Amino acid sequence: MIPLMASVWVLIASVLVTWVLSLVTREYSWVDRIWSIVPVLYVWIFAGATGFTDLRLMLMASVVTLWGARLTFNFARKGGYGRGGQDYRWSILKKRMPAPAFQVFDLLFIAGFQNLVLWLIAMPAYFAYQNRATPFGLLDIVLLVLFAAALVGETIADEQQWRFHLRKHAAGTAGEATGDKPFLTRGLFRLSRHPNYFFELAQWYLFFGVGAVAAGTVLQFSALGPLLLTVVFIGSTIFTESISRGKYPQYDAYRRTTSGLVPWFPRRTSADTAS
Repeated sequence: MIPLMASVWVLIASVLVTWVLSLVTREYSWVDRIWSIVPVLYVWIFAGATGFTDLRLMLMASVVTLWGARLTFNFARKGGYGRGGQDYRWSILKKRMPAPAFQVFDLLFIAGFQNLVLWLIAMPAYFAYQNRATPFGLLDIVLLVLFAAALVGETIADEQQWRFHLRKHAAGTAGEATGDKPFLTRGLFRLSRHPNYFFELAQWYLFFGVGAVAAGTVLQFSALGPLLLTVVFIGSTIFTESISRGKYPQYDAYRRTTSGLVPWFPRRTSADTAS
């Protein structure tokens, strides 16, 4: 129970620090700034509790570290760690909500709930720690390889999005038209409006699978991690797309033809059928 309690203390500290910083700085992306860091810390707490000798936990910690390194790099290059680098959606949401309601939302959801989700998605490591006697086998290998594959998929999606926005910014700076599609519709974004979300979720469902293999059951509280992360992403998608639909008249046509999350072939429209 010692490593579990250590992870709980990190969770409590994360909630308090991110909430206080949001009050002091009036920026609300402090959880975003630790999003790629604290799950890595949680998993290494359990790996360290074995003296770094358990193969399953060492591999779990290693793939999560790769996940964290990639996400940290992607967040940093977008200026997320700099002053004023908060998610633009928080400012929009703050304007739409009464001030007292937003402060409650800040404490309970932004700082509280999101940190809880980050703790839960790492908790398959706790079940791997509790069930160290379970042999490391082929299913573990398959799940971890698929985790790595999903990590590659998310890296590709983020890179495509990054390069698109660089071209869009360059065109805007030069005073050129950005084209009929001021949002990305090519590459993986031709198959899904949010492929990066799909691969992110896939990684944490697969990570949960490794913990379930160790425990011999899927009936464990860590199942709430990927499930609640899915709820967060769905809510984020709905809010983000409401903004995009208001900014870009073409976005509704993109929504009609392109899968929201799971990559799939674009749907044909009535205009395509008629032609």
